[in-house]
Amino acid sequence: MVKRTSFEGDACPIARSLEALGDWWSLLIIREALFGVRRFGEFQNKLGMAKNILAARLRSLLDHGILETAPASDGSAYQEYVLTPKGRGTFPILVALRQWSEEFDDRPEEIATMLVDREKGRPVKKLEMRAEDGRLLTPAETTLKPRPSSRRRSA
Repeated sequence: MVKRTSFEGDACPIARSLEALGDWWSLLIIREALFGVRRFGEFQNKLGMAKNILAARLRSLLDHGILETAPASDGSAYQEYVLTPKGRGTFPILVALRQWSEEFDDRPEEIATMLVDREKGRPVKKLEMRAEDGRLLTPAETTLKPRPSSRRRSA
């Protein structure tokens, strides 16, 4: 098996995110957790993953603070996997991936579901990137600049 390159110390925040999320199984596990799946067997049934792969991905998501374990909600001796605030913070990422696929997929008619507002039953509006003043931004209207360095105080 080829050893994977680690992006943990990379200066790019996208590369750092991929260290925790850059595996399709991990994103699919998070998707299921966002919709209420909590138990190992439920993840396996929903995703059709081999147990060893599922166990490794769950362990990685725990190690990255995206999931945590909690006592089973039914009072049984089992543990459940629960999203942390960091894990719930992936929701816009998954929505962006979904909306990108809905727009550019070669066979959009095969997409079985649509994301709707639970209260109103209406489709969720497409995500947009906006400036602080509310202007809609395109990639050409953004740039990267160095982060101000923090100055260390001498004792």
